[in-house]
Amino acid sequence: MLRIKACGLSDVGLTRAHNEDYFEVDPRHQLFVVADGMGGHSHGEVAAQLAVEAIHDFIEKTDDRDTTWPAVTDSRLRRHSNLLKMAVRLAHDRVMGAIREDGALSGMGTTVVGLLLEGATAAVAHVGDSRAYRLRDSRLDQLTQDHTWVHEQVMAGFLSKEQARSHPLKNVVTRALGGESDVVVDVREVEVKPGDLYLLCSDGLTTMLSDADIRERLASGRTLNEICRTLVNDANARGGVDNVTVILLSIEGDLEQGETEKG
Repeated sequence: MLRIKACGLSDVGLTRAHNEDYFEVDPRHQLFVVADGMGGHSHGEVAAQLAVEAIHDFIEKTDDRDTTWPAVTDSRLRRHSNLLKMAVRLAHDRVMGAIREDGALSGMGTTVVGLLLEGATAAVAHVGDSRAYRLRDSRLDQLTQDHTWVHEQVMAGFLSKEQARSHPLKNVVTRALGGESDVVVDVREVEVKPGDLYLLCSDGLTTMLSDADIRERLASGRTLNEICRTLVNDANARGGVDNVTVILLSIEGDLEQGETEKG
């Protein structure tokens, strides 16, 4: 049997006037979400909060249902993966609905990454450049692929990963909640094992710290709270040019009796 510990922390950083990130740590429903309101757009913090609350509300309402409801499902995915995918799509609809109701919110949007556990399988869904990582046996794997212009250029062979990190268009996302009339949600399933450590984060972390930096912090053996604080502090020490939000999940024991450490 598996058990989970989790903690989350968000910080405004050193250059922004307010925090447009929003996150949810819900061990009862085994749901963990980070949203990053679109920098430079109006009311990004509104979009981020709307998205996270919409995802949480949907997962909470469908928690006791035997079948996925109310949309058509993907037969290649498990039930909870379909639920998370639908929850993110509904979050997009909620952000779009808020824009239609209040013209002052026009232009707002948010990225999102979420993880939903069921048994020994984690569903990971994302839109935009907020990321999910897994540390297993000292190896760090990125579980998401950024929906950004520079990542598309890297995949096409026009930019190296090193060039992408410093490119002036590195923050241009190609998908976001609220950005289009429809949204494509990427979902993958991963088997979880005792000893795994999962990280969800906004790009305020990954623009300041490299994957090698992140792996070093995750593998430090410190408590989850200490690692969360170290990641945020180190991002700020490198410049803190954006809000930074992190959630850590440690897979240890009985999943049904989850514990949470709040950062």
